[in-house]
Amino acid sequence: MRESFFRGVKAGIPIGLGYLSVSFTFGIMAVSYGFRWWQALLISMLTVTSAGQFAGIGTMLHPGQYIEMLISQLTINVRYSFMSISLSQKTDEKFKGIWRWLFGFMMTDEIFAVASTEKEVSRSFFAGLMTTPYLGWSLGTLIGALLGNVLPHRLMSALSLAIYGMFVAIVMPGMKESRAVVMVVLLALGLSSLFYYVPALSFVSSGLAISICAILAALAGAALFPVKEEA
Repeated sequence: MRESFFRGVKAGIPIGLGYLSVSFTFGIMAVSYGFRWWQALLISMLTVTSAGQFAGIGTMLHPGQYIEMLISQLTINVRYSFMSISLSQKTDEKFKGIWRWLFGFMMTDEIFAVASTEKEVSRSFFAGLMTTPYLGWSLGTLIGALLGNVLPHRLMSALSLAIYGMFVAIVMPGMKESRAVVMVVLLALGLSSLFYYVPALSFVSSGLAISICAILAALAGAALFPVKEEA
């Protein structure tokens, strides 16, 4: 169990480093919006959702818009429900009950991608996998909030690109090994571009667009490139 936990911690180090830079940007932005440093830190410690937090603090500036906040958070974070359902098919017999509720708190795109590479996800491995990203996300927010607007805007914009580099690093190994993965990634990329560039689809929020693209690409991949299971 201890070995599995530390293997998860090691696997989560790249994610934690990526989260450190992204949450650093969130901390600075939150303070610039008028939040205190401890409020920014508390938001990161209790939610751990990059796009959801950036959208959330913007809505908080206009009190009373609770329906708008509910809709935006639901559309941005609904994809985590699908990830949890998918990953639950690979968990071992000890990973159930209250543990799924507790650890589901740290279901993110990157953690899901790494956990999905496991043949079987144990409770101890997932606990280790979520530890470093959680610390990186919280620490980055704290540092960014304390620094405030000291660093130049260009540097902060550059740091925000780290999250995309992390996505590429996670997806590339699978694309090298499987033509099916390449096709699914290209399909998701094409669908995402439609939602961004086509005026008739541009009204769809980014969170909902991501969910739609992920579902359609996954369904297409399952239909066109089915994986044969052993008897």
